[in-house]
Amino acid sequence: MHPDERAIVLSVVDLSFPTRFSEFFSPESPWNPQFFAYGSFPFYLLRIAGDVVGTIDPLFAEYDRINILGRFLSALFDNGTIIVIYFIGKHLKNRLVGLLSSMIYALSVLPIQLSHFFAVDTLLTFFLTLTLFVLLKLYEKPSLKNALFIGISFGLALDTKISATVIISSISLAFLLDFLLIFLKSPHRFSIWKPHLTPLFKRIMTYGVIIICTVIMVFAFFQPYAFIDSERFMKHLQEQSHMTKDAFTFPYTFQYVGKIPYLYELTNIFLFGMGPVIGTVSFLGFLYCLYRVVYKTTNFPWQKTLILLQFFITYFLITGSFAIGFMRYMLPLYPLLCLFAGILLYTLLKKYPLRKSKLYAVCYMLFAILLLTWPLSFMSIYFTPNTKIQATAWMLQNIPAGKTLATEHWDDTLPLTNQHLYAMKSLPMYEPDTKEKWKTINEILNETDYIVIASNRLYAPLMKLTDCTNLPANRCYLRTSIYYKELFEETSGFTKVAEFTSFPTLPLTNITFNDQSADESFTVYDHPKIMIFQKTHE
Repeated sequence: MHPDERAIVLSVVDLSFPTRFSEFFSPESPWNPQFFAYGSFPFYLLRIAGDVVGTIDPLFAEYDRINILGRFLSALFDNGTIIVIYFIGKHLKNRLVGLLSSMIYALSVLPIQLSHFFAVDTLLTFFLTLTLFVLLKLYEKPSLKNALFIGISFGLALDTKISATVIISSISLAFLLDFLLIFLKSPHRFSIWKPHLTPLFKRIMTYGVIIICTVIMVFAFFQPYAFIDSERFMKHLQEQSHMTKDAFTFPYTFQYVGKIPYLYELTNIFLFGMGPVIGTVSFLGFLYCLYRVVYKTTNFPWQKTLILLQFFITYFLITGSFAIGFMRYMLPLYPLLCLFAGILLYTLLKKYPLRKSKLYAVCYMLFAILLLTWPLSFMSIYFTPNTKIQATAWMLQNIPAGKTLATEHWDDTLPLTNQHLYAMKSLPMYEPDTKEKWKTINEILNETDYIVIASNRLYAPLMKLTDCTNLPANRCYLRTSIYYKELFEETSGFTKVAEFTSFPTLPLTNITFNDQSADESFTVYDHPKIMIFQKTHE
């Protein structure tokens, strides 16, 4: 499981609707997720879906299979995003822009990967993209219906993850843009209020109030315990806020110590989340749209594009500044990048049409092949068993029962099944490098027959945290780095006897792409590198 998926599922399986109405308003209500790192809507959605499908197969309402149902929902919402992207592209320009944009998103690797797990990112991206679409419609044709839809979709986005608040800036711009344009064009704009602005101002106030009220009602309905259990809600929000400012907040965020803001996010989008081809077209598309907006070129919907650019830039500047940089945090920007790419591709197709030259046709064909290279290569990892499954099968076949296995805390314990056949020990590698820690580890290693490294989750960040002069107290892992170095060089008494990898592989070839340099979250969930070391001498 994806660790966020596991955390959500553990909360969902404990949820049940109160038998008495009065119980609903208690912080200890069985309907209270008691977990507010994310919004409550995904929890309730999965619980209700589990109960419905559980009438056919009870296991889908329980821990064993409810996550599979969640993954179906995740993929469903991300397919919904593809459809919304099409309608945004059609609304901005025409059907071809919509088709090109949605195709590029469908071929982007990160959405494909995240659709395989039930975390909240695909849901958040769907609701934010839907909000932007309805916002463009409201800008073009203000109506009560569009205002209500914005309130509902934005409210559900907030009920999915509180970071959706970033879109308030785009909503504000859509409401004020025409007002500002009229005001700035007026030769006497600093004089007394002009009567012709009054109807526009009233419209802004009316629809603004409708959106605000709708958002509050939707938020309260799908996340009632933000109010009923406000103390816990605020505590969890503060923890998440602190994590965005300090990479040492949790062990699993140590990997981001020393992260270069913005460059880290851009690198992972370009090399892995989209791949170099789609990434290049998308960022060129962004620059192209920015140019068309800045110079307000004719025959270009610069006002609507400005609303999209405003959300893109604001979200990127805020989220990219975080001390942590999980790749999924940038998923809400992928639909916009694909729209920018779609607009650029449409412009090129219009200027260099296929029917005009065979050379153009060949170039577009080569481009289409390159476009497919990274997503098809990445999807190859799903054609073989997960490396944890491979490692489990090897261990059960090659490690005799009764042997002592040392695994690392904060990572999955292998083998996944039949752990009762072995004496399992846990190595506390994240603990500060004290004498007590290494006394404990050395005692464990003296009893250990095999060391199992289930992913790079621990050794990748800890081997970099060795500058004891500049690191906080108890956050220098010089001795831990030496331990890993000796282990990997096989000079510590342990020899590597098995390694399991599943790198993206170019179709019809054996050419692989080693993606271990990607953000840790890109590899450890569905294709981690696993190493097993056997004690060969004391």
